[in-house]
Amino acid sequence: MTTATLTRADAPCTALGLVLTLSACGQEAASPPPAPAAAPAAAPAAEAAPAESPGDFLVRVNRELSAIGKETSAASWVSATYINEDTNLLSSLANARQGTLINELIADSRAYDNAEVDPDTRRNLSLLRRADYMPEHMSLPADPELLSETTSIQRRMDGLYGAGRYCPDGEESCRTLQQLSDVLAHSRDYDEQLEAWVGWRTVSRPMRPDYERFVELTTIGAKELGFNDMGEMWRSGYDMSPAAFAEETERLWGQVSPLYEQLHCYVRDRLADHYGEDRVSRDGPIPAHLLGNMWSQSWGEIFDLVAPYPDAAPLDITAAIEAAGYDAEKITRVSEGFFTSMGMPSLPDTFYERSMLTKPRDRDVQCHASAWNMDPPNNDVRVKQCVVPTEDQFETMHHELGHIYYYLAYNHLGFTHRKGAHDGFHEGIGDTLMLSMTPGYYQEIGLIDGFGEDEQALINQQMQMALNKIAFLPFGKLIDQWRWGVFAGETPPERYNADWWALRTRYQGIAAPVERTEGDFDPGAKFHVPNNTPYTRYFLAHILQFQFHQALCEAAGYEGPLHACSIYGSEAAGDKLWTMMGYGTSQPWQDTLEASIGTREMDASAIIDYFAPLMGWLEEENAGRSCGW
Repeated sequence: MTTATLTRADAPCTALGLVLTLSACGQEAASPPPAPAAAPAAAPAAEAAPAESPGDFLVRVNRELSAIGKETSAASWVSATYINEDTNLLSSLANARQGTLINELIADSRAYDNAEVDPDTRRNLSLLRRADYMPEHMSLPADPELLSETTSIQRRMDGLYGAGRYCPDGEESCRTLQQLSDVLAHSRDYDEQLEAWVGWRTVSRPMRPDYERFVELTTIGAKELGFNDMGEMWRSGYDMSPAAFAEETERLWGQVSPLYEQLHCYVRDRLADHYGEDRVSRDGPIPAHLLGNMWSQSWGEIFDLVAPYPDAAPLDITAAIEAAGYDAEKITRVSEGFFTSMGMPSLPDTFYERSMLTKPRDRDVQCHASAWNMDPPNNDVRVKQCVVPTEDQFETMHHELGHIYYYLAYNHLGFTHRKGAHDGFHEGIGDTLMLSMTPGYYQEIGLIDGFGEDEQALINQQMQMALNKIAFLPFGKLIDQWRWGVFAGETPPERYNADWWALRTRYQGIAAPVERTEGDFDPGAKFHVPNNTPYTRYFLAHILQFQFHQALCEAAGYEGPLHACSIYGSEAAGDKLWTMMGYGTSQPWQDTLEASIGTREMDASAIIDYFAPLMGWLEEENAGRSCGW
């Protein structure tokens, strides 16, 4: 992930196109998950018994997916770290072969729909059909030509994004996403920010015809798998019906929306003070280019405009990192030390040999930070990140290593169990560790000598965190909500952009700063749309990280306000965390949550507890203002 461009909140947790291995033996029995409402329909019982027993079939799944998985992972890695037409082609071909194989195995698995098998075997067969195991999370058509077309389109869109530049006046004027994002982050000139915002969206406009065709093709694939569309396939992966899951995300949003509304109200008023009411209304949506981020997903870069107490001395961790001479490897090794302090193992030597920790000078790469589980049986785990010595990058590395340690905890399990309890768990773990990066933590690792936290410093610190974590919540929810509508046909191509902005206004209270038309394709300006990475995981992660943090702090024996807790050095908290990660997806996530923290429900109340000081301050500050939009 690049500084001021992408947040650690939405770094993909796994290698794209990655296939993990399956062992038919040695897995703990788990209760079967409830049958998803939209699970693939069972085929009529065959007249003859299958040629293989269920156990033999799973052994074959292991063998065949293991063989192609390593190849596909390598091709995806190269295409992300050495972007050109050749590597895109190789990755596309590998993913097409993988998709064909998975489709064949899924078809073969239907022979066991009516077979009497033990609960663990039944869960393995069910999990095989989830989107997590499809290349790039796609529902690929069975027809070889259509399958190849689908993967080629996705890779083409991915390549357009990765190599995207805005060139208003020829080659010499070209600016990358990072450079344009820097303008939004640091400029306070309305028109200069507007040009950068509009400029990046010229990169996504050519993707629109490809995306329309991509939706058509993946819908064919979804129907062949027994789902109505790819969105339904994605929502079926949460041990509840797709409809119930959609309701669950809305319930969780209802728990946190009052805090977001108070934050939005305060920030909007401060922006109106700076830019003028002719540009920022005090009772309407906020123009999208004024929040310091290309997608308005995190607002931390405008802290200088909205700081509650501007004269309160901030804790400058970036300056401390620079003074300590931290380079990319040092940042990584200190981040690793957080995990080993809790009793977890050191990273394999191959991690440092094979990861990409800095941006090469001679080629295009995807700097968007991600963690990769390349070869699970041999614990070949890697991080891809263009690390620079900043607080943001230091935090991002902690997040990515959260994924890496999750891999190491469950890599002993079989193929279908080698995932997070659900995808929000995977993203939530890394962010949970980041909540422990308190002033006390920085002092303990020697980055700062001491610190004082009076009430003004606390409100400033909570505001800075809320600008990233609370501001992100509605964005984290609406990305997939838009795609669910697109995949289902409820948002046809002629309303792609209109419905996108309707959702952004509804949930985020922001609006496009200039007129947008259906000639534009603004959703494609966000990495996860052309990359086809599901996004609700990041919304869930923001809920779960506070819930996990609260439980781990209790395990560590911490007493005090939740925002001040750090589990650094607590082996008791480390044991609880390692155990939770070690379940993988061997049982429904509700069972893992109950076994780990004593509840079967995701709950956002810990967020309200964590930000209680800020919420009280905001309610007083916003008294008399017209909040909402």
